[in-house]
Amino acid sequence: MAVCLKTEAAVGERTRLPEPGPPVQDLTLKAAGTPSPHQIEAMRRVSMPLQDLPNLRVQGSVLRTNKRKLRGSVSEGLDSECTPRELIQPCSPTLKHQRPACKGKENDGEQFVLARRSRRKKESVSGVSLDHLPDELLLRILFCLPLRDLLRTSAVCRRWHRLAVDECLWRSVDLEGLIHVGPALQHVLKTGVRRLRCPRSFMEELHLSDMSSLQLVQMDMSNSTIPTPALESIIGGCRLLEYLSLEGLQLSDAIITSLSENSRLLQLNLSGCSGFSAAALAHMLDSCSCIQQLNISWCSFSSQHVKSVVAHLSSSVTHLNLSGYRENLTLEDVKVLVTRCTNLQILDLSDSTLLMADCFQVLRQLGRLVHLSLSRCYQIHLAALTDVGQMFPLLGLLDMFGVVHTSHMAALKKDVPHISINSKPFSSIARPTPAGRPGDGTMWYQRCRLRFKL
Repeated sequence: MAVCLKTEAAVGERTRLPEPGPPVQDLTLKAAGTPSPHQIEAMRRVSMPLQDLPNLRVQGSVLRTNKRKLRGSVSEGLDSECTPRELIQPCSPTLKHQRPACKGKENDGEQFVLARRSRRKKESVSGVSLDHLPDELLLRILFCLPLRDLLRTSAVCRRWHRLAVDECLWRSVDLEGLIHVGPALQHVLKTGVRRLRCPRSFMEELHLSDMSSLQLVQMDMSNSTIPTPALESIIGGCRLLEYLSLEGLQLSDAIITSLSENSRLLQLNLSGCSGFSAAALAHMLDSCSCIQQLNISWCSFSSQHVKSVVAHLSSSVTHLNLSGYRENLTLEDVKVLVTRCTNLQILDLSDSTLLMADCFQVLRQLGRLVHLSLSRCYQIHLAALTDVGQMFPLLGLLDMFGVVHTSHMAALKKDVPHISINSKPFSSIARPTPAGRPGDGTMWYQRCRLRFKL
């Protein structure tokens, strides 16, 4: 009995019970009689402050063993009137949040595996992508684009750049009237262009490198401003030329010599050119034996240049413009010309002031002549034209501007009714653009596919 009183007294001191109410020992004895050691320990723990409670982790095994008994004792102690209210709180262990089970094949086993799921493939857009088309089909599409759009297309990606510079797209290019044509011309020449039209363009001093083995077949550089060294580089790399017009340009012996390497040359226009010697011209005419049309009018020629022309022309020439040599073309030169070129069909000897009416007796040897031009040959009398119809049975066009006036036109037409007189004031021999249509954009009756528009 004394032990119980000491225990109860100790419990009362620790819990600091309030004054009102019956003594602790009476309640304890009345409620439970003689307390057991387990009940005394439980009451002691409940009545202790929170900071004086022993570490539960250390006595985890004891708590697990006396779990049920402890619950009963705590509930009995908390139900007493002497327990402070701040201790009467629902004691519930903290619930741990359970992670949802991950669904996936990689977590089916006991060992956890961290893996990256494969991304879903994007649904393909309806239609056909250009990236899936073969090169042949893309080239066919690019073939329909103008020059500006083709240049923009080349900047899309590497594949499109490779296709955009393919030589099959650059076989025919027109750069007419382009200012500072140097960079563009160098780019075009590297693409393997076959037909190049570049008249009335301006090119600054620029050294065109790597111009060997050009694929040019037709080229028109008429009336352009281009340095002679640059032109030498271009012509020096040509071996396949068939149609060439360098009208109004400053040339050199190197250019004329390079032209002799083009044995398949058919039409050559050197009208108004200068800067080359008679010897270089003679060598070129001997080498280019396939020339059919030659326009070499109004050049800065001496009498020696004229003699070199008539003495080295090939018999294959059918169209010849040798006009503009007022005092350098003589009747003897005409005789040599007729002897060598018996197949002439169109002949222009205008502005040859030394020719007189006796030249018709020499020219009548040309039995295939269909167009004759003797404009401004002022020493030819009008009376000599009455027998032209009999001398030239195939003649259909006769140009005598400056010789036949309008007042004499009606009488002359009665004498030669089958000949059209003064109907063509401009010569079209070896010229790339038809006479009277300089702005139609054609070159030897064909348009260029890629055309630069100002």
